[in-house]
Amino acid sequence: MSKNPSVLLLEHHLKELKLPTFLRDYDSVGTVCSQERCDYPTYLLRLAERELIDRERRATERRIKEAAFPVLKTIETFDFAAQVSINEPLVRELLRGEYISKRENLLLVGNPGTGKTHLATALGFAACSQGKRVRFMTTTGLVTQLLEQRETRTLQRLHKQLERLDVLVLDELGYVPFSKTGAELLFDVVSRAYERTSLIVTTNLPFEQWTEVLGSERLTGALLDRLTHRVHILEANGESFRLTDAKRRLKRK
Repeated sequence: MSKNPSVLLLEHHLKELKLPTFLRDYDSVGTVCSQERCDYPTYLLRLAERELIDRERRATERRIKEAAFPVLKTIETFDFAAQVSINEPLVRELLRGEYISKRENLLLVGNPGTGKTHLATALGFAACSQGKRVRFMTTTGLVTQLLEQRETRTLQRLHKQLERLDVLVLDELGYVPFSKTGAELLFDVVSRAYERTSLIVTTNLPFEQWTEVLGSERLTGALLDRLTHRVHILEANGESFRLTDAKRRLKRK
């Protein structure tokens, strides 16, 4: 059975206006409203509310995808009882995202395997859910990309992409030392982000050992000065989750 021309035209207009939820639900919501004897404004209100809810959900999903988290982890799956050194009240406060509007940075410092990446991902996920633009990168991956785009003379394009972010997560600073050029390019990113973009940095090195990675005491001092001007520091000094899990498995054998 062919559709009424008015219905076809309505559906065409809804597609052109990019109202997919309106298009999908107008008939079913109309049936319910007819049964409940709702007036026209109530009918339109219900459709508009559904459209907004779906639009916000799609936007959040898009931001999460663009953030490029290696594995999506939330705070609900983090075991604070196993890492008592981590300041849980501070983490809960940071999840609200006020540090982003204040252009503050977060440093997660501690032993390998203590959940720093999990926390950084959870904080980034929360920011995506709050409408913020987030990007997750390993620090080594960022430096590699900076060096490659410097060679191809497309570095400015990458800087513009990074400058549009609200939060940049830099994971695993300290595992691989950088060349002089690489360290300078990393400093440039941190300097450009200063008081504009919130940085979340995870590292297994105490501050006094950052020179081993960056090579220059002067550069390290300047980078730390910018990172720590407005900063929240989370320390994770417990035993590795992976090591604990391995010990548990061995006991079972």
